[in-house]
Amino acid sequence: MSACVPARAADSDHAERAHPPHSPPPGRRRFRIAGADVSASIAVFLIALPLSLGIALATGAPLQAGLVAAAVGGLVAGRIGGSPLQVSGPAAGLTVVTADLIQHYGWRTTCAITVLAGLAQLGLGCLRVARGALAVSPAIVHGMLAGIGVTIAVAQLHIVLGGTPQSSVPDNLRALPAQLAQLHPAALSVSVLTLALLLLWPRVPGRLGRVCRMVPAALVAVAGATAAAAAAGLVLPKVDLPSWRNHALAGLPEGPVLGLAAAVLTTTLVCSVQSLLGAVAVDKLASARPGPAQVSRSDLDRELLGQGAANIVSGSLGGLPVAGVAVRSSANVHAGAVSRNSTMLHGVLVVIAALLLVPLLELIPLAALAALVMAVGIQMVSLNHIRTVTRHREVLVYAVTTLGVVTFGVLEGVALGIAVAVGVALHRLTRTRITHDEQEGVHHVHVRGQLTFLAVPRLSRALHLVPQGADVVVALDGSFMDHAAYETLHDWQSTHTARGGTVEITGRRAGVRIAEPAALASGHPAEGPEETDASEADCRCRPWTAWRNHQCERPQELMRGISTFQRNTAPLVRAELARLAREGQRPGQLFLTCADSRVVTSMITSSGPGDLFVVRNVGNLVPPPGAESGDDSVAAAIEYAVEVLAVRSITVCGHSGCGAMQALLDSHPDGARTPLRRWLQHARPSLERVGGPGGEPPRLAGRAPTDAAERLCLANVVQQLEHLRAHESVARALREGTLELHGLYFHVGEAQAYLLTERDGEQVFERVRAMDLAM
Repeated sequence: MSACVPARAADSDHAERAHPPHSPPPGRRRFRIAGADVSASIAVFLIALPLSLGIALATGAPLQAGLVAAAVGGLVAGRIGGSPLQVSGPAAGLTVVTADLIQHYGWRTTCAITVLAGLAQLGLGCLRVARGALAVSPAIVHGMLAGIGVTIAVAQLHIVLGGTPQSSVPDNLRALPAQLAQLHPAALSVSVLTLALLLLWPRVPGRLGRVCRMVPAALVAVAGATAAAAAAGLVLPKVDLPSWRNHALAGLPEGPVLGLAAAVLTTTLVCSVQSLLGAVAVDKLASARPGPAQVSRSDLDRELLGQGAANIVSGSLGGLPVAGVAVRSSANVHAGAVSRNSTMLHGVLVVIAALLLVPLLELIPLAALAALVMAVGIQMVSLNHIRTVTRHREVLVYAVTTLGVVTFGVLEGVALGIAVAVGVALHRLTRTRITHDEQEGVHHVHVRGQLTFLAVPRLSRALHLVPQGADVVVALDGSFMDHAAYETLHDWQSTHTARGGTVEITGRRAGVRIAEPAALASGHPAEGPEETDASEADCRCRPWTAWRNHQCERPQELMRGISTFQRNTAPLVRAELARLAREGQRPGQLFLTCADSRVVTSMITSSGPGDLFVVRNVGNLVPPPGAESGDDSVAAAIEYAVEVLAVRSITVCGHSGCGAMQALLDSHPDGARTPLRRWLQHARPSLERVGGPGGEPPRLAGRAPTDAAERLCLANVVQQLEHLRAHESVARALREGTLELHGLYFHVGEAQAYLLTERDGEQVFERVRAMDLAM
């Protein structure tokens, strides 16, 4: 019946339930701001205020321009942009670009260039090309930021020492010895105090540290240095905010057309790429944040429109260029913001400060702001980014981009980085090694690298070295093969097998049979160099599709799975398993977990053969020594792992939705003594830990357990670790310091692991996070 009710009638019925007939009619919906947004906006404002002044100082622009850009970034980009939690404003990544523009064209023309860059961003947003900006290599982006950071740090070092910076990094480096010979003690002392507070404030230990970290370090550093300078009576250059009546607005652009076009292009490129990459990074931070409330993902095209509108308004009002700012955005996310109201409210607070706090702002020494910006520049050279590009063999692209930005400028450095990145990609594409050798009568042709048309002549020469009728193994150690290479390999295989030879082709990285590229792209594997099994002729399944709950036309049977292993996986692991068979097993840890079919230990731990000694049982239980269970298998496995295998750690892993824990909650003391109930007696102490005064149950960091079953799962991990410590072999190894115990909780629905830790004497399961590669 309910399905036949019209939508309008259903809405009316819902309205009557929400507002009874005798209650007054609902008024207009009031605008409300969540408390989390209010607190987050205050935290972001306290960071943005000193940084905006410092970035304006570093560019040589009027200091009020930084406040204008911060306010416009919060109000305009915050309202229109597509990333609800990203905070926009004057960014350190734009410092070098803006300083160069001011030096060449003056302030009013720089504002006009900012407006034109905003119009260009609006055009790019309307063309919906935002995703294309993400195609820029991360090594180029990180190298650009590192180069800008070096430029900022070297320039601000002169102000820290009490001098005046030069126009370029080489000039600043040449002038540094003379500047060191003419130190200004007062400026240096204020700068050192600022840097010390920036470094030490987040590292205050204990509960006092948690309270201290509620106040941003940047604000504490600038405020502390300002108070110290005033108390000591130091005579220093200070912030000078002239009357807003004299504030310079944008003028008509003056200068050569090509130079202005290059300036607009540079500003557009840096603003857009930094904002879009920042939006992607904010999405990652927000999705990793605990709690049920999730913010919608960024609309990158709308974000580009919002940034363009903000730059138009900021440039028109005499403000600095605007872009998404990583420091303020991450602070906004970590402070708990839930909507764009936080960003907008922070812009309102900047406006209030710019109008009412001018006397306080004019007490800040310029040396304190210079030290703050210098620290930001140093942080832009990220060791994590350097390790990442080194691991991906892109350190050359990173280094060339960084040196190019430092030596020539941002646009020139990025162009150099793109050219080197293209060269590296072409080099990798053409660097293919093909070898041929014979072992025990079997000919091996090994292809290392991508197999393209450029490598076809070498491939043909290697294949023709194989005698007719010989047994051949062709190993393709690469992830790509184009049509020309496929045709060459396929034709040779057909000819060789027709003359009585055998051919086995393996793809060591892909782990699947080689197929024509077009067939793989369409999802229909064509007959490739390796013959298709008759039982799979009409099946489109891949090795992992069954695990992903894919429904094939025929059920996945055990023998078919074994056959797939023998054909696809066995060639990849045969050498490693042969080594383990010769040397014996030497696992590093004992992993004790539940027998639940959804808990795949090798997947959770990214382990392979020989890495883990695994014990699985119902409920991941460890019976204490001497328990009357009639089953010593777990104790025997523990003794064998510790005494014979000498494992270095033991992990007890529980999981969400554990049927054993639910059965324990549903059981009755007077129930039948089945084998399952007898076994679950070893989890009775876990039940007492949750419900009784015997112990404090552990908790999950960031959120409360969803129900009693999850609370019991968490407590059970802690309880089984206590049972584990009671075993003699474990206790002895712990005393000798040769063994570590770990507790792990795996949430199946979230695919998220939680590690048991001690926090202020309390047992807490902390979320294990992936490494953040974002900017």
